Amino acid sequence: MQRRILLLITDLEIGGTPTVVRELATRLHDPGKGVHVEVACLSKWGPVADQIRMAGVTVTALDARSSFDMLQMARRLRFLVRERQIDTVLSFLVHANVVAAFVAPHLAEIRFIQSIQTVQPRPLWHWLAQGWAHRRAERLVVPSSAIVAVARRRSGVPRAKLVVIPNALDPAEFPRVSVFTGPKARAGYLGRLDPAKAPGNLLRAIEFARQPEAELHYFGDGPARADLERRVDEMGLRRQVFFHGSAARPQEALRQMDVLWLPSSVEGFGLVVIEAMASGVPVVACAAGGVRDILQDGHNGLAADERIGYRRFAHSLTLLRDDVALRNRLIEGGLRTVRERFNWDVVLPQYRALLQLPG
Repeated sequence: MQRRILLLITDLEIGGTPTVVRELATRLHDPGKGVHVEVACLSKWGPVADQIRMAGVTVTALDARSSFDMLQMARRLRFLVRERQIDTVLSFLVHANVVAAFVAPHLAEIRFIQSIQTVQPRPLWHWLAQGWAHRRAERLVVPSSAIVAVARRRSGVPRAKLVVIPNALDPAEFPRVSVFTGPKARAGYLGRLDPAKAPGNLLRAIEFARQPEAELHYFGDGPARADLERRVDEMGLRRQVFFHGSAARPQEALRQMDVLWLPSSVEGFGLVVIEAMASGVPVVACAAGGVRDILQDGHNGLAADERIGYRRFAHSLTLLRDDVALRNRLIEGGLRTVRERFNWDVVLPQYRALLQLPG
């Protein structure tokens, strides 16, 4: 009997959750073993859609223009599920979860599973909507214990419905980076430039470091970029801070930094943390949200307090440059963490069990 699974996501722009969906789709799709996987996004076609299609997986963009198109998206999704003979829908993020919940009563024979990937408290209506949507799902997949806590508290999701399956990567796809080998100490931020992720705190760190040889490189784009560039000018940091825009592949960004700085306290998991670890780039991150499930201070990275974290970020440049033993311990600890806990070889069987797929 052939299995036909649809992975539904809000959009397929560059980002952590679209990357997870891409990897999951391409690794589960195996027609030779009777497993057919497709991907659909609510919005327009995005760059990750191209990557998924190039890997041989069918992608459908439902072309929603705004949140007001929810009912129209539900009709399109219902038609798609019927037309493609889908037996299981696994949706990611609140908009996709809500649309899937709309169609679930009309497709009683289909399994509906949802995934929550964030701990961001706002907008509040997202958590209210998720509180309604989860009632139409068999299970909810979350990548960290932090999301378990907030899903129960904000959306009233019963603990018994929540299953923790961490995000993952293939270590072989991340070449080892040589760090702190040049005259500059290069800190890097990789991710969406969203005020909620506090990228501006890193400007305080680079200023506080008072090191002319220190550089801060932002890889990513988003609504905070214009304000960040204005602040760079006001602080006189144009010779030390650089904006590169979105990176199509994280490897391209990671090879241009000596240390990854993650100031966000609202990461549901922190995919960029394990990407840096897999590359041999030491990590300094706020010990909050899903990052707590990954980072062990002094073993595979350095933890920063979200209130005064800019000081730990600033000090890490000198510390990691000069203390070779510490630097090597963090790098080796990060490589071991990814290999043992966040490798697709370890994680994919957990998804196969959830989806009731052959091993």
